[in-house]
Amino acid sequence: MYIKTVKLKDLRALAVVVAALLMLAAVIIVIIGAAGKKTADHDLKTESDRQQFLTDMGWKVGEKYESCRQVTIPEKFTAVYKNYNELQKQQGFDLSDYKGKNVTIYTYSVKNYKNAKNSEAIKANLIVYKGKLIGGDVCSIELDGFMQGLKK
Repeated sequence: MYIKTVKLKDLRALAVVVAALLMLAAVIIVIIGAAGKKTADHDLKTESDRQQFLTDMGWKVGEKYESCRQVTIPEKFTAVYKNYNELQKQQGFDLSDYKGKNVTIYTYSVKNYKNAKNSEAIKANLIVYKGKLIGGDVCSIELDGFMQGLKK
């Protein structure tokens, strides 16, 4: 018969080590979960949803979208699409997940862009796939225009 004895000090040290490992595992799970969470978790199925989202982002827009068009995200990205997708990735989106898919782009006139030379030239674009926001931008359509993320 074999008997192993363990001192109480050893059990306390083991308990501390196990507790520390469990806490570390919990922190890692939270970090991985937060990193994987996209900002694309917005349901934008209705005009009211889209209006509310733009308001939440800090924008004043017209009562209804200016245009609504169907676009197919290309299977292979050109340099322009790669650059645009970098802007999307900075916002937590990734259009490469939607290559070959038909999406809807809603365009709104932005009424409160600070220092806009021509307020009619500032637009907000929301890219929606099956009622979910998958990307977007705020831009100026003037010749020397700009493009930025959705948040004001």
